[in-house]
Amino acid sequence: MGGNTTLMVWADVDHDMDNPDQLKEEFRKVAYEAGITAAQFEQVVFIFAEDRLENWIQFLNTGTTDESQEGPRLKYDREAADAARKLAKHCSSGAPIPQIPPSLDWSCRNWRKLVQKMR
Repeated sequence: MGGNTTLMVWADVDHDMDNPDQLKEEFRKVAYEAGITAAQFEQVVFIFAEDRLENWIQFLNTGTTDESQEGPRLKYDREAADAARKLAKHCSSGAPIPQIPPSLDWSCRNWRKLVQKMR
């Protein structure tokens, strides 16, 4: 896609939001008020972790996590780098992932939807 730029919004779904869809709607309201069109908004990739990204890193590196509990803080950058590679592989494959955290699954589906639009 060479000249295209993809805007990604990374955020945590904290206690003030029930789920990623509710948080996305909050972003939508602010974007529309700022003059962003519906078509432009649909080109944004939203990556929303439940509470903290550390849970995703824990899942990607170990195969398990509990999003109702805060994932362990990282001690080494390598843990995040390894998880990022696995995240790209998982999301791009589209294959079912056993025990995937719900917010990670939501984010991967959102990313894949944009990839399909760009093809």
